[in-house]
Amino acid sequence: MQGIISRQVSSWTAKGVFPLIARRFARHQAYDAGFDQDELAEARSWRASFQPSSIPKGNTSFSRSQGAGGQHSRTETKATTTWPVSQLMGILPKLLHPSIRSSKYYTKTTDSITMQAQAHRSRSANMEDNRQKLYQEIQEIYQKVVPGESSPDKARKYEALKKTATEARIRLKKQQSSKKTSRKGGFD
Repeated sequence: MQGIISRQVSSWTAKGVFPLIARRFARHQAYDAGFDQDELAEARSWRASFQPSSIPKGNTSFSRSQGAGGQHSRTETKATTTWPVSQLMGILPKLLHPSIRSSKYYTKTTDSITMQAQAHRSRSANMEDNRQKLYQEIQEIYQKVVPGESSPDKARKYEALKKTATEARIRLKKQQSSKKTSRKGGFD
């Protein structure tokens, strides 16, 4: 019996039945309603003040750039910059902490974010390019994680939807209850 139930559940999840059930309850609330409002406010105020200059320096090493030869191919201008995640956590809001390790630039062995640049002929330009890449990556993570602010009109709309859904659910329960009550008639 247990095997039959587990196969049935797995076929339901393959068909997408359970996600529809979970979405049913979430449709009557604004998208940002599931988040801690204090953390959202902190993240939004952090973004307004976040600049590339607020990113820590990181550890930069230089090596020879790859590519076609020429007079300038023997200098070490390729910049590889690593920022330990613990160092980045100090400048990021709490809402972004879990997502920083899911970045495509995350290196698990060193627990750091690693960027490389070799587009320019100068070390300092490549270092700045790495900082700019990290800035853009953090902005992308912010866009994925932090929802846009819901307007008061939208919040009122979802409150009204929630109220209507609750009333409809209670009305349906009362109808079912009265139907069952009418069936209980005595058999004498």
